[in-house]
Amino acid sequence: MLLLKIIQKLIATLNSDGTPGQVAAGIALGSAFGLTPFASLHNLVIFGAVFLFNVSFPAAMLGWVIFAPVGFLLDPLFDTIGRMLLVDSPNLVPMWTALYNMPVVPLSNYNNTVVLGSFLGWVVLFVPIFFFARWGVGAYRQHVLPRLEKMKFIRAMKASKLYNVYQWFQAE
Repeated sequence: MLLLKIIQKLIATLNSDGTPGQVAAGIALGSAFGLTPFASLHNLVIFGAVFLFNVSFPAAMLGWVIFAPVGFLLDPLFDTIGRMLLVDSPNLVPMWTALYNMPVVPLSNYNNTVVLGSFLGWVVLFVPIFFFARWGVGAYRQHVLPRLEKMKFIRAMKASKLYNVYQWFQAE
């Protein structure tokens, strides 16, 4: 039932009056939840940004669902990136030590190679994810949605009394 509700919200988001940029920003921000370990301080900040800025919350959840398997597949690469920055770069050790001794920074868990590498990977991928998602939402609305609305099954479903009763309970 929950999966059906999420799919319904996704379709409503894709068909909503929100701009493709708002939906794409939600996907790009939500991708951080999937690419990085979830129990991190930066994810709390990103979660707050999803609510603070005018982005699509269902799109952020979609980004999380899409990028979670990608994050698991890229964990060895993220570990390598984090290891290069934390362990293999002796010039950066004083900076990491100073950051770790600050009041809030240790809660960020950046002393973990996977967390640091995945966060930097997400920062690098944020802009490409945003532009690809914006293009995808625009293409969906321009090419796919008109075809779906012309399908006999969709027109018959929208003409049914059950659909009209369902519309009564939808939030506007």
